Parts: sequence; C-alpha cells; structure tokens
Amino acid sequence: MARSVGRIFSGFRCFGSLPFGNPLLKTQCSGVLFRTTSERTLVHVLPKIFPRKPRDFSLPNSSWGKEMMELYNHYNRLSKEATEGQEDHGEEWTRLPSYNRTLKYATGGAYLSKIIQSKARLFTRNIRDPGAAFEYVLFFRQDKLKCVCIFQAGHLLEGPPGHVHGGAIATMIDTVTGTHASLLSAPVMTANLNVNYRSPIPLGSTVLIESILDKEDGRKMYISCRVTSTDGSKLHTEATALFLSISVSNLLRR
Repeated sequence: MARSVGRIFSGFRCFGSLPFGNPLLKTQCSGVLFRTTSERTLVHVLPKIFPRKPRDFSLPNSSWGKEMMELYNHYNRLSKEATEGQEDHGEEWTRLPSYNRTLKYATGGAYLSKIIQSKARLFTRNIRDPGAAFEYVLFFRQDKLKCVCIFQAGHLLEGPPGHVHGGAIATMIDTVTGTHASLLSAPVMTANLNVNYRSPIPLGSTVLIESILDKEDGRKMYISCRVTSTDGSKLHTEATALFLSISVSNLLRR
C-alpha cells in the first residue's frame, strides 16, 4: 500500500502545473497509471475526505476598505472575462488566485497539502482573521511585463507606532516581484532585493505595489517595484529585484 501511495504522489507531484510560467494557473498533469484496485480506491476516496477547492484569499472579504474595493473593481473590469465580447479598452488584466500554500496551485494539491507538511502555510497567508495582516490581490497585464498588487495592511503588521513594519513591506515587495518573475519563467528564487524606504505606510491604509520587468538575461530576471498611494501621488517605497530561474529538481532536493 505504501508503494501504491508513493506512485500516486509521484503522479500528483507534477510541478509543471504550479503557477510558474502559467498565466491561467491551470495545466493538466500527465496521466497517472493506477495499477491496483487499492490505488484506484484511494484516488476516489481522497476528494471525499478533503475539499475539492482551496480557499482563494484574493477574493473580497468584509475587512476590505473602500479604496481596496474600488481598485479591485477597477482592475476586475479590465479583466479578460469582463471585457470579452466588448470593445478594446486598452490594457487587459488577469486576477491571480491566492492560496495559503503554493502546493495548492498544482493539480491535486488541495489533497496533498493535507498530507505533505500539513502544518506549513505561506507566510503572507497564515492568518485566517480577515484584515488582521496581509490583505492583497494581484493582477498581471496580458503581456506579462507589468504586475500590480492592491495591498491593505492590517494591525498585526505594526513597526513604528501606527505604521507598517519595514519587514512586512519588503515581504510584500518580494511576494509581488517573485510572483511576477514566476509568471515569466519556471520556478524562481530571489537572488537579490534592494529596498529604499521613502515614506511610512499607515496601518489600515491601502497602497498600490507595481512590478515592472526591466530586463531578461538568460536565467536572470531584473524587476523594479514601486509602492505608492492609491492615486500615485505619494511614493512610499521603491525597490529592485533579481530573480533566477531554477529547475524543478532544485525544489525537490532536501
């Protein structure tokens, strides 16, 4: 039975269906050959034990303020689904779903996340209380040269009294630029991140985080990032990042 489970996990562990390089975040793994009745039974039982669809943290919840909802609706109106069959309105954006484990992007990942390191959680999605920490949603432009994030900072992210901790800001910059790099290539790792803080961000406020691809050079992706007020009038933080494309085997090594 253990060997059967191992073969099934090997089939599920098709990391090509992770979000890296896939704008729709949906690819099909190659078929898994179930050789025994026990294997087929396990595959049929798993969906009944665990939920089929993981929670998407990028969807609106009761904690979202007016500014966040207005920006969300703005970019949502520019999404492919909303503009399909209508006149060209210029830039076209796609919302990225967001889960509390990267594993859940993979086919069958909702099941495997209950078995493989089941207590692990994505750092920015490990608090279930809406509005307490990182509330954000990402959209990417169709040409993948630009990515925007609407970020609302919760009360648990305090650094200086009444303002967001610098580490939390850097975390969001790394999250946005890293997601952007992942859309352009296979799995990536942060090689360098330079952050310049210009103006503090008040707790509870909403800001825009814009990520722009500056250059690609082989395995290297150079990305710049700006954190501004929602109307763009105030610059809070600016950064540059370097990401390296890595092979899937590097992620599986221990």
